Amino acid sequence: MTDEINLSRLEPTLEAHAYPADREALVDAFSGTTVLFADGDADLGDLLADVDQETFASAADAYAALQNVLPIEALGEPGQSDGDA
Repeated sequence: MTDEINLSRLEPTLEAHAYPADREALVDAFSGTTVLFADGDADLGDLLADVDQETFASAADAYAALQNVLPIEALGEPGQSDGDA
């Protein structure tokens, strides 16, 4: 799979895979898929490889685990938050 997706489409993209799934199956399935961030990008297969969890019960489970390995560039400008005015 060679695609580019926006970060906002990450969970729906993960839903294209059958679950439960192990990490290696997801890495293989999504290698070559580029996730576009606010400031940069990363390969989805590489991101999944960085996750400590071995198996995922659902796309939501995989998405939650990915939240811990997303780079700071995925979140927008450093030092900014929704509470800043």
